[in-house]
Amino acid sequence: MPRAKPQFAICLRNDDSDDLEVRKVYRVLPDTKAAAEGYLRVVDESGEDYLYPEEYFVFVEVPRAAERVLAAAPRAD
Repeated sequence: MPRAKPQFAICLRNDDSDDLEVRKVYRVLPDTKAAAEGYLRVVDESGEDYLYPEEYFVFVEVPRAAERVLAAAPRAD
């Protein structure tokens, strides 16, 4: 089964969430159940993935070279 193409989104607002930075690109992980409820599963500043309201973000296409770098970003310890 082929791997899904990584998805990325820019944070437009964070409503005072300490783990999201406005204007920063984040990796979005597939989660159809969360999407059906209006949420995105995002790897945030903690290095872990959490659900956030989808209206906090806008999806963006990134060049392949940037995609590899963003997808391989290390998780926080």
